[in-house]
Amino acid sequence: MGDYSLPPTIYEGASYTLEPKYQFDRESNSPYLTGTSVRAGVFSAPSNPQTANQIDAVSKKISTGLRNIEVSGVNIGGQGEGALGLMDNIPKQHFKEINRLKKLANVELTFHGPLVEPTGMGRGGWDPQQRIQAEREMVSAIERAHDLDPKGNIIVTFHASNGLPEPRTIVKDSKGNTVTEKIAVIDESTGEFGNLPRTGVNYFEGKELYDPEEDLKRLNQRRWSGRLNNVSIEAERAYGVMRNIKMQAEKMKQSGEQEELQQALHTYNFSIKEPEKYDKYLEDMGPAKDNVKALVTQLTYARANAEDAYLGLQDAFNQAMAVAKRDGNKEVENQLVSFREKIAPKTKDYDKEYEKLEEFVDEISRGIRMLQSIGEKNPPKVYRPLEEFALDKASTTFANVAFQGYKKFEDSAPVVSIENPPVGMGLSKSDELEKLVKKSREKFVEQAAKPESEGGLGMSAKEAEKEANKLIGVTWDVGHINMLRKYGFDNKDLVKQTEQVAPYIKHIHLSDNFGLEHTELPMGMGNVPIKEELAAIEKKLGKEYFSKVKQVIETGGWFRNFNNVTPFAETLEAFGSPIYGMKMAPYWNRTRGAGMGYFSGYGKMLPDVHFSTYGAGFSSLPPELGGQMAGRSRLSGTPNE
Repeated sequence: MGDYSLPPTIYEGASYTLEPKYQFDRESNSPYLTGTSVRAGVFSAPSNPQTANQIDAVSKKISTGLRNIEVSGVNIGGQGEGALGLMDNIPKQHFKEINRLKKLANVELTFHGPLVEPTGMGRGGWDPQQRIQAEREMVSAIERAHDLDPKGNIIVTFHASNGLPEPRTIVKDSKGNTVTEKIAVIDESTGEFGNLPRTGVNYFEGKELYDPEEDLKRLNQRRWSGRLNNVSIEAERAYGVMRNIKMQAEKMKQSGEQEELQQALHTYNFSIKEPEKYDKYLEDMGPAKDNVKALVTQLTYARANAEDAYLGLQDAFNQAMAVAKRDGNKEVENQLVSFREKIAPKTKDYDKEYEKLEEFVDEISRGIRMLQSIGEKNPPKVYRPLEEFALDKASTTFANVAFQGYKKFEDSAPVVSIENPPVGMGLSKSDELEKLVKKSREKFVEQAAKPESEGGLGMSAKEAEKEANKLIGVTWDVGHINMLRKYGFDNKDLVKQTEQVAPYIKHIHLSDNFGLEHTELPMGMGNVPIKEELAAIEKKLGKEYFSKVKQVIETGGWFRNFNNVTPFAETLEAFGSPIYGMKMAPYWNRTRGAGMGYFSGYGKMLPDVHFSTYGAGFSSLPPELGGQMAGRSRLSGTPNE
């Protein structure tokens, strides 16, 4: 038989776009991904976050055919109403009405709670009342979310932080080494915070490498020493006056002025008890008035210095005790308690007797020496790493929110899902998020295991741990973590971030960007390695569990900039989602190139002049039958109305 293959000069016609070989990928300069083939039913889209009319917003999403919708309770678009500006404008009846729509349309709901700062950190620093207020706002969101789905464990997303500075800035240098550029610190006693920048190496001690932890230790040592020095200065002033008085007293004894000395000490006591009569009392003394007045003035000055020193000692003592209790340092705590018990009796009546005042100053000095010895071994962390502090306070908030939800709704309690904010904000990286979830779960277990008389539930540790794992997890935003690129990290690093947090993931937010700004493009339009990240999550969670995890198309930037349209179609194309419910061809990302919609045939894939040049009897047929006459009558060939 002869060779009937077509020579290269013969036009072979258009390719068949539904063939498996016909696919797009990033490497071939297409904006679309390859091989993911994710079903459309997995994806979710948020309702309009800029309106309190969430009934209308959800209805519009339902009308598009979406099966999963994330109801927005974030505080975007408020007119000065505060953090709950939007959510508090949604009547409680609306949440129940949205639940009715859910049941009628057979859709599933999740909820994005308000953007609050769970640590209590604000522009002016940290305030414990702000943390409590944030907790109350989040509990309110949990209660309202329960109305959306009273029978299920609806997922409620909260950001790990909202306004918290980045606790630790880690970058990659030109050699690919991971370097800590700076760390943020906080003085818990004042609520003030700031950055401890990379200042260079410590040449004096011969240390060639920058160590931020060592820098922080030196900072705490300087702060502690400075505080005690201020106390010591006031105590030394009191001592100086006391020495001078002793010298004068000795001279007065030698010169036979003992009576005048006693008169001066008596006047000192009188000036304290009846200060309004002090001046007249002096006038009645006669010639001894000046000497007596000088001694009384010196004693008063000494007392004032001693009192300032005592107040400073108290502040230092309280801070040392607070740090010892926080860190569980029983040795230091016992040492402080012992000192307190010894000094307490000697702080009484010090202002009434000369001898008592002297003993009082002695005890202050002893207290300074004791606090100095504590500082030499382990200086109190006056400045605490912001990461450590933030994890402590935020985990308390999230644990309490989950606990309150479980206490009220039990088995149908909403899930508290903690989202990583954009890199550059606090607690945005996987190691921080993992620590936050673990600490939150631990505190939930601790609280739930307490007896009911102490505010707990009397649960066993095993049962409490099971509920904690169920109710506290992670919402992983692939766009937010992609912003690590601005610090020099690459795809491999991003996948490692995802792998570390994957076991805790209960929810996924999808958005794309180029790693520099928080732009929120549809997937496939930036450089997020979504295929690799989803594969890592699926491997950790297992296919069955992963298939139930909702993936929310969270593209607020696209929504605002491109006609307020949710890029659902673009997302289906990016993930190669099948057009039909079965996970098989044809796929959405393989319909590109067809000039018309999928149900209108293959479009004008042949040249306009093909049939007129070579002749054919089917040129007048409509496109769905293989012809080229779009928009014309099948019978007459005239344009359709």
